[in-house]
Amino acid sequence: MKKPIIALTPLWDKKLESSWMLTGYMDLIIRNGGVPVMLPFCDDEASVSEIVQRFDGFVFTGGDDIAPSYYNQEKTGQCGDACEKRDILEFALFKEVVKTDKPVLGICRGMQFLNVALGGTLYQDLPTQKPGDVVHRQPAPFDALTHTVTVEKDTLLYEITQTEQFVVNSLHHQAVADVAPCLKVCASTADGLAEAVYNPEKTFLMGVQWHPEMIFLHDENSMKIGKAFVDACRK
Repeated sequence: MKKPIIALTPLWDKKLESSWMLTGYMDLIIRNGGVPVMLPFCDDEASVSEIVQRFDGFVFTGGDDIAPSYYNQEKTGQCGDACEKRDILEFALFKEVVKTDKPVLGICRGMQFLNVALGGTLYQDLPTQKPGDVVHRQPAPFDALTHTVTVEKDTLLYEITQTEQFVVNSLHHQAVADVAPCLKVCASTADGLAEAVYNPEKTFLMGVQWHPEMIFLHDENSMKIGKAFVDACRK
């Protein structure tokens, strides 16, 4: 069986002026039968169009905060630094990807990005804008399971995991505020934050707020998400 070729949006090391990738993202794809490829930073229409045509699926990875201008807000003092070249790449890429109905998985920042790209907003900083009892930014070790998410039935995530609750890791200070009109929440935390969203009109367009690439070796639900995504990329 032909292995799907899956594109991953790159991380950027400002100090070294270098693209890089956490191996967990690639390992999650490889362990489920896909071939991961880190994308270059580019934004010209021809290159983006070629990328979208050549790949079978797309992972929007974690990383820097998204510039609040993309969701029509002024930056607060608690908002982290944005990576302009990454924002430019991802918005250009997603604009073309969403037309194709090719599978998309967003992880952490990636979920937040999907929400913004589709018309939603973010909390720029949870501790100051929506404080609560749930630990959303855990200390090391980052593969420890930290808080529970509750899964909505009749959603893609429930279809994948077949469970109503499980425990995840958590490494974010921003989160989805207003959910994009075309997205549906499929998991949330006890303090009311969206932990997973999807577009029921697409073949596979889902974002998760936790980091399955860090825990899939000892968390069956994160492995199931990776498998479901790679399987969707085969079609």
